[in-house]
Amino acid sequence: MKKSLFVALLVLIPIFIFSSALQAAPAKDKIVIGQAISLSGPAAPGVAISGGRIWVMWVEDVNKKGGIYVKEYGKRLPVELKRYDDKSDIGTMTNLLEKLIVQDKVDFVFPPWSTAFLFAAAPTANKYGYILIGGPGGALKLKEHNLPYFFQVLNFSETQAPALAAIYKEVGVKSVAVTYRGDLHGIEYGEATVPYLKEKGIEVKMKKSYPPGIKDLSPLLKEAKSLGVDAYFAAAYPDGGMLVTAQSLELGINFNAFFITVLPFSPNLYRDTFGKDTVEGVMGGGAWNAKTSPGAAEFVPRFVKRWGTEPDYWGGLYYYSSLQHFQQAIEKAGTLNQKKIRDVMTKETFPTALGPFWYDRDRYFVNHPGEIGQWQNGVFEVVDPGEKRTAPPLYPKPNWPRK
Repeated sequence: MKKSLFVALLVLIPIFIFSSALQAAPAKDKIVIGQAISLSGPAAPGVAISGGRIWVMWVEDVNKKGGIYVKEYGKRLPVELKRYDDKSDIGTMTNLLEKLIVQDKVDFVFPPWSTAFLFAAAPTANKYGYILIGGPGGALKLKEHNLPYFFQVLNFSETQAPALAAIYKEVGVKSVAVTYRGDLHGIEYGEATVPYLKEKGIEVKMKKSYPPGIKDLSPLLKEAKSLGVDAYFAAAYPDGGMLVTAQSLELGINFNAFFITVLPFSPNLYRDTFGKDTVEGVMGGGAWNAKTSPGAAEFVPRFVKRWGTEPDYWGGLYYYSSLQHFQQAIEKAGTLNQKKIRDVMTKETFPTALGPFWYDRDRYFVNHPGEIGQWQNGVFEVVDPGEKRTAPPLYPKPNWPRK
């Protein structure tokens, strides 16, 4: 009897040890996050001014504190950011994103840059069950797809268009010229904004698109001037925004309200290139500033110290805060399992630099610090109607300084 028991134990003990080994988390010494993003090509300047540095800074901040604590491994794991250059090509980006997931087997992925790229990346990440926290970019069309692993962070046309129309109504704008880049971003903003303007009784006297890469926007500016509109609206990316501003200055064409979707939020590329007095009164997508929250007040000088320039005043605080939320979701889930972390992200509110951060039922962040910003005395003020406004809108916009 004793001999039989001894033999049974000899058989069972190795099985128990082997079973326990299978259940224990494998050894791990870091968290690897992959990103396919435009480090060269036409989109690279946009990456440099909007978002590109935020992911790097967050990784540095996390690692200064020893990494992210993951209960599954019983320790803090440092983070490594593995980046590939998509050369500003959507097809290259999707291929590289798939390589990061399938071949490199990274733990998580970060987003690419721009609306069209994000629109292409979201289904790819979702196909493999990878969380994708949206960065620069956003599109209403993403809501039409069932993408349970996609989280939209940045505000876009569905909240900015009504806010801009409300501002125009408040200050007395009667007519607008709407111009837009002929891509997903421009078409969406152009189409989404017009109904809100009309709803406020504001006449849209002109609505025209232009191709990406255009080198001369003066015909659109001259036509808008000939129509005598109060406001000029441009759904543009940085290259188009720089061009339309430079040509407005050169031609001496001014409007009482001048709005560009993507560009004015950049203190470095926009304000400092044209000058504080020149951009006075220009409006743009956004918005936040150091007055937005105690966390924002702390974040701005820390960003300046690290990079030698101010952050962008549209997405910068959004992206950083979304990563703070993400880290806390990982720590609460206690694992690197995508689904378990996703489930925490969909339900939990966490404190961030922006303030309380949470997603709605569609996994869209809703606690925006601002929709529309305007340069006033060197500060990108939030001019939305409501309690988040940091300054009333300046109207009419001052004339461009004479050369």
